[in-house]
Amino acid sequence: MQNPNWTLLTDLYQLTMMQGYHKTGISQQQVVFDMFYRSNPYDSSYAVAAGLQQAIEYIKNIRFGEEEIAYLKSLDLFSDDFLEYLANFHFTGDMYAIPEGTVVFPMEPIVRIQAPIIEAQLLETALLNIINHQSLIATKASRVAWAAQGDGIMEFGLRRAQGPDAGTYGARAAVIGGCTGTSNVLAGQLFDIPVKGTHAHSWVMSFPDELTAFREYAKLFPHNCILLVDTYDTLHSGIPNAIQVFQELREQGIEPKLLGIRLDSGDLAYLSKKARKMLDEAGFPHAIISASGDLDEYVIRDLKLQGAEITLWGVGTRLITSQDCPSFGGVYKLSAHIMEDGHMIPKMKISENPAKVTNPGVKKIFRIYDKETKKIKADLITLQEEEIDTTQPLTLFDPENTWKKMTLAPHTYEVRELLVPIFLKGECIYDSPHTMDIRTYCQEELSTLWEECRRFHRPHTIPVDLSEKLYHLRHSMIDELLNKNQGNI
Repeated sequence: MQNPNWTLLTDLYQLTMMQGYHKTGISQQQVVFDMFYRSNPYDSSYAVAAGLQQAIEYIKNIRFGEEEIAYLKSLDLFSDDFLEYLANFHFTGDMYAIPEGTVVFPMEPIVRIQAPIIEAQLLETALLNIINHQSLIATKASRVAWAAQGDGIMEFGLRRAQGPDAGTYGARAAVIGGCTGTSNVLAGQLFDIPVKGTHAHSWVMSFPDELTAFREYAKLFPHNCILLVDTYDTLHSGIPNAIQVFQELREQGIEPKLLGIRLDSGDLAYLSKKARKMLDEAGFPHAIISASGDLDEYVIRDLKLQGAEITLWGVGTRLITSQDCPSFGGVYKLSAHIMEDGHMIPKMKISENPAKVTNPGVKKIFRIYDKETKKIKADLITLQEEEIDTTQPLTLFDPENTWKKMTLAPHTYEVRELLVPIFLKGECIYDSPHTMDIRTYCQEELSTLWEECRRFHRPHTIPVDLSEKLYHLRHSMIDELLNKNQGNI
């Protein structure tokens, strides 16, 4: 998508802090930042990581051009030497990330940045903006797709999205999460994803009568003929007129690749069952019945339970705006300083709110699978130097309730490291997959969740544990920081 220069897509305090680092002589101090989130959206047991491709493009294209420098100078906040530094700014650090489409859980780094602090600081706002939004929509789409039980889901919320970028990148994320296509033509062009659509009520109302409107549409699109049947009277006008047009196409020897009706209002369960009976009796048992109209995963699930004869779902507002959960809640926190000799000094934030206490150090994530079922047993966050030997027993424990433990016997589990290198020393070494390939990968990832984890209410949660070494580092640092700052908190 052609965008303006996104370099200033940041909060002002990022730039004021950067000038502070520049002025105090610590701008080149190597640091590590983690991006993670604290709780799953929608009261779900998981989320779907998305937005990495756009994050990569953002980092590749950071540049403070003449217009950006002139604007910053006009604010009377920044010194000439700092602005001169910005004029030559480019990212020189490392970035590790969990690939798009991966199932992720709270507190584990989705992105890890190691770079001079002045560079790492700038990335915070834009990375959170991009990854929070797309991960939120991809997660919502995965829930909608699961409710549909294999039926096609078309994303068509562009007109209700919070702006062009949200609508377009949201469509991409929705396809990653499980939608089969989008109505957004720009998203189709940019990301090479399927675009789908029928016609609106205005088409029907633009002709003298409904039958004429259907006939004209069928003439224009004889091989892709989905007719919207609820403009006037669904059962007594819309469906009978659609059937008449389908019969006329058949008499002309035309066998459409896609033929069917769309319901957009009324009792969708009742109307779809009546429509199915009418279409079958007319000799069109393979005609599609699609539906739209303020749908989400809960409505689709209930319609399925009520025996609705719908096999294609158009989901708009509640998906593209994530109506029931407006934000993802990802954060970006400093976790380590790296000294010139390579020595790591862990950093952590503590808080009166236990959920806001961070995990220190340079970390990686191991996903642990049951070897027989290929389902996820747990995720284990470790320090960078740690490894797992699957020929040895592995004991995992809850970092908050340490008495909750499980020991996996040798050769009964498999592990996969989740963070992969994206940038090394400022050079991008990662090729982003095609969006539809990410979608396929996401479906594979979702299949590694236990069915109990997909429930909408009180789902089973996958443990995210800390290695013993990281656990002890965390708690020793809490004690040290509290003692050091006693009386200042």
